[in-house]
Amino acid sequence: MSQILVGVDVSLKTHHVHFMNGEGQSLDEFSIPNNREGADTLIQRLLKRAKKVHVAKLQIGMEATDQYNWHIAHYLQAQLKGYEPDYQTSVYVLNARKVARFKKGYDTLPKNDHIDAWVIADHLRFDRLPRAMQEAVHYEALQRLTRTRFHFMKDLARNKTFFLNQLFLKFSGLRQDNPFSNTFGAASLAVIEELEPETIADMSIESLVDFLQEKGNHHFSEPEEIAKYLKKLARSSYQLNQSMKDTVNLSMSVTLSLIRHIEMQVKRLDKEISRLMQGISQRLVLTSIKGIGDVFAAGLIAEIGDVKRFNSHHALAKYAGLVWSQYQSGEYESEDTKRMRTGDKYLRYYLIQAADSIRKHDSEYQAFYQKKYKEVTRHQHKRALVLTARKLVRLVYSLLSTNQLYTPPERRS
Repeated sequence: MSQILVGVDVSLKTHHVHFMNGEGQSLDEFSIPNNREGADTLIQRLLKRAKKVHVAKLQIGMEATDQYNWHIAHYLQAQLKGYEPDYQTSVYVLNARKVARFKKGYDTLPKNDHIDAWVIADHLRFDRLPRAMQEAVHYEALQRLTRTRFHFMKDLARNKTFFLNQLFLKFSGLRQDNPFSNTFGAASLAVIEELEPETIADMSIESLVDFLQEKGNHHFSEPEEIAKYLKKLARSSYQLNQSMKDTVNLSMSVTLSLIRHIEMQVKRLDKEISRLMQGISQRLVLTSIKGIGDVFAAGLIAEIGDVKRFNSHHALAKYAGLVWSQYQSGEYESEDTKRMRTGDKYLRYYLIQAADSIRKHDSEYQAFYQKKYKEVTRHQHKRALVLTARKLVRLVYSLLSTNQLYTPPERRS
């Protein structure tokens, strides 16, 4: 079937457009503003050209940019539907990395926006394309929240690391060997915020025990042992002069305020994610796995969308970037390979977080994690967790494909 291929190079203010026929001949090129008027101009010129050259198949492609392509892609898809069945229209959102690799096949192309639109149109011509964009606004609405949560969690981890680095300056011994199970727990933070190492060193055991019990809500079984150990750490820690002490305390206070604010915003996101998940059918399938709640299930569903997009769990793992490169030459094949640094980082994050949670509840995943942990001596936890996440991909794909609930190992016959 004859066709027009439309490459759209998207940006904040302007889109560059290139029309090409199936033989690779350029038909038209122009620029439009990134607004509804510009999109309407593209549609009018495309339909006029299609009528002139008597084609019925229209393929439109653009790179995924997370924001700038969203409006025009959905607008074109919705508006061009009104012209079916006279025109068979498909809108493709392309992986920018793949388009860049495709462009490298042309040695002499200059770098400008018009050329990029031409490259996208030519990429469509070779027909090795992902599935055309489908209407899935409920997935995309959920995706806004899960991706926002991802960025906040990354910020949270970064700020906690910064806070711990400052803690070494204030109380080096506590940073090196904290007797509290959670540095960011109530009692630990009370010690950090309200006491100086020299104050702790001078306090009586009784006073320090009373302080810990009050701040820890009387949850400590052996508060006297913790108090003695804190005094030992305080006596062995470096001491700051007063001017440095004041600046470090302020830095830590500001950072801790930011940490608490981010944690509060994450709770808001989690609440709204749980609300949206009530209307998504796949929710019960994934939350049947102990360790996966609404938030992790939402992160997986928002990125996977319709699981039928993937032919196998191998394809889903590749999409998530949980695949390893192969190095083989002649009869030699290396066993030491690296994970490929591609794929959907959001899906990979939620798979890894879910795997970390599941291994604490499911005996099969716990055993698998332990096995992989013991196989190496470096980066044990990180490696074992990533491999456990790859195992989880198979389960997630199977459950979503069959719409079946998970049966834990102890219940299987």
